Amino acid sequence: MAVGLTAAFLAGSFGPLVGLISGFYGGWIDPIIMRFVDMQLSFPFEILALALSAILGPSFHKIIITLAKSCWVIYARLVRGEVLGIKEQQYAQAAYTLGLPNWRIIVVNILPNDLSPVVVVTSLELGRIIIAEAAIIFLGFGIQPPTAAWGNTLSEGRVYMMTAWRLTVAPGLAIVMTALAVNIVGDRIRDKLDPKLRFR
Repeated sequence: MAVGLTAAFLAGSFGPLVGLISGFYGGWIDPIIMRFVDMQLSFPFEILALALSAILGPSFHKIIITLAKSCWVIYARLVRGEVLGIKEQQYAQAAYTLGLPNWRIIVVNILPNDLSPVVVVTSLELGRIIIAEAAIIFLGFGIQPPTAAWGNTLSEGRVYMMTAWRLTVAPGLAIVMTALAVNIVGDRIRDKLDPKLRFR
């Protein structure tokens, strides 16, 4: 959970910032950032995370950096698209017409409307990060024993599958239930934050 929450926080902080800059300012910045994002999105998340883990080596801090580096592009792509749409709304155009500074337009008009999709993506990414982290550790590229991790427990318990199946089933169920619970909580938060769904 510590790895998943920290990696999701780092990716959810850096990715939206890059997407906001790309969508709001546009110009020559936008195609450069988006080509880099497209290049990273062409690699499957799990394979990219596994490759980075193998390069950086096993460590608690390195696996957090690896997972954050692997999924920040999702946020950047999402926020950039949202910003491009918000900029065309009448309230954003009115703010431009009034000559308000860019920072005020971003804080008042753009960020509140970006919050809901970012929270939903964070809940989905957190579940995926937890599963990817367990898989990387299971393969021996992440946190090493004796540090407690579900991937280590799965790896050690597979030897005793025929005689003590509980050693593998318990952490496996914990991973699945945690990822499911995170997604459900994220969906509920989305319902509370989205003004379109608030009064339904």
